[in-house]
Amino acid sequence: MEFFRIKKDIPFMSYGKLTTTISLVTFLLAVFFLATKGLNFGVDFTGGTVIEVHYAQPSDTNKVREELASIGLADALVQHFGTTHDVLIQVPLKHNKMGANLSEQVLAALRADAEVEVELRRVEFVGPQVGKDLVEDGAMALLLVSLGIVGYLWLRFEWKFGLAAIIANLHDVVIILGCFAFFQWEFSLSVLAAVLAVLGYSVNESVVVFDRIRENFRKMRKADVAEIIDNAITRTMSRTIITHGSTQLMVLAMLLLGGETLYFFALALTIGIMFSIYSSVLVASPLLMMFGVSREDFIKPEKSEAEEVLP
Repeated sequence: MEFFRIKKDIPFMSYGKLTTTISLVTFLLAVFFLATKGLNFGVDFTGGTVIEVHYAQPSDTNKVREELASIGLADALVQHFGTTHDVLIQVPLKHNKMGANLSEQVLAALRADAEVEVELRRVEFVGPQVGKDLVEDGAMALLLVSLGIVGYLWLRFEWKFGLAAIIANLHDVVIILGCFAFFQWEFSLSVLAAVLAVLGYSVNESVVVFDRIRENFRKMRKADVAEIIDNAITRTMSRTIITHGSTQLMVLAMLLLGGETLYFFALALTIGIMFSIYSSVLVASPLLMMFGVSREDFIKPEKSEAEEVLP
């Protein structure tokens, strides 16, 4: 289905060196911020106390933060949990020295306003060892997904395609992590899930483009490699606009209307969707040309009559 039919091929590959240079600079900046600032891990990874409270009336998270700051918990994360009546409070591990009285002190601070009715729903403690295990498991998940993508593309296409795709996909992941490191946005389990989703989403886009490139090598026998890749990307533009546009509309709804619980999850997906389009078109495809992809990678040269006669 093509709602957006583009008659003339867009010369994407003529900008290949420029886009790969921009990508390399962006990638190095992301690595720099990861190395210098690091990720701002949430309670899921660092350990701490999670407290859920229920208000009889809609709550104001800014006011809750002010009340917590009055008892020395200014860095606690406060967000709505499902509805405006439910509030989730995440207290970093360093404040656990307050011991079992932590939840009581929090509840007392929230009940300081006589007009407010607050009910304690649950209190959970995440130890530092659990957080360390989550970091290691998350890193292992990223590694295994990456290896699986390389193996899949290597078997389905050819090693040059697999290598180009994994570089482009890791480019997307590192840039997402770099953004979270630069702005010090909280990196939680939901954000890790978004990063893993972006890996799968990005490789799907690469497979669509690679499939068309492989078809073009068989059909466009007189065209050069740049023309073949340009045609493949242009012919898949309509599908890209429809797919990514529809997905981004859903993610945008979560970003704007999902509240603080889904905000960073949706933000990571938004960054990933934008860069997955960019990397599939302007990173993976130019890399194919740099790796020397050719028609011979898919079509075996025809044997001469003399070669056919010889045993």
